[in-house]
Amino acid sequence: MQLGQYMRELWDQKTGLAVALLVAVLAATSVLYKISVVPPGLESKSVGLASASTEVIVDTRRPAVVDLREDTYSFQALTNRALLLGNVMASPPVRAYIGRRAGVSADRIRVEAPVTPEQPRVVADGAHQPKTSDILRSPDEYRISIQADPTVPVLSIYAEAPDAVTAEKLADASVGGLRDYLHALAKNKKTPPKDEVKLNQLGPAKGATINSGAGPALAAAVFVLVFLAVCLLAILLSRVRRGWRATRRAEPGPAHGAA
Repeated sequence: MQLGQYMRELWDQKTGLAVALLVAVLAATSVLYKISVVPPGLESKSVGLASASTEVIVDTRRPAVVDLREDTYSFQALTNRALLLGNVMASPPVRAYIGRRAGVSADRIRVEAPVTPEQPRVVADGAHQPKTSDILRSPDEYRISIQADPTVPVLSIYAEAPDAVTAEKLADASVGGLRDYLHALAKNKKTPPKDEVKLNQLGPAKGATINSGAGPALAAAVFVLVFLAVCLLAILLSRVRRGWRATRRAEPGPAHGAA
């Protein structure tokens, strides 16, 4: 009975019904697309999330990992060097090299350097100061997290991107970008090739989709919820308007002969 009454009231409000339909369509469309007014157009949103990971060994030109002539102190020095390089990877110059290899603007890449007991939190640089808006991660943002093993010279690299292919490319670009930076630095400082640090990647990055993103199901749910909300608002406004008019009609008019 109550539902039928609401539907009857809504049917009598053709304007409200049209507005509800228009608002619901816009809301559902905004879930899947970016709507621009000037110039008018729709741009597909990439709201999925995927991750990829890879590992890299920090070594010398003469592999210390398999060379029994290397002592414990040399191995510990390489472990410390790996931690240093993990922090260097988060610097703006290395981000630029990573961005070129991944085909992504460096401004859209966020890199979290490895933490240690001496430095339990990541130091924010000028380009990536923490903001309140970081609570809602942008789907167009690319993230790299680096973890350093405290016992061996190994860096674990985790990348996040809108899709698995891009995440794998970003993780591999992290290693390649760091190589490019170290090579350019060694060339500038005239470091002999035999004394350069060598990065051995343990296979290409492997990625997988974490969240496929908003799809037609979510857009349909938004359409229904927004449509019902606007319809109820239209019925409420209609009742308020009718009540206002009834009250005006019930008010006594001015007395005849009043001065």
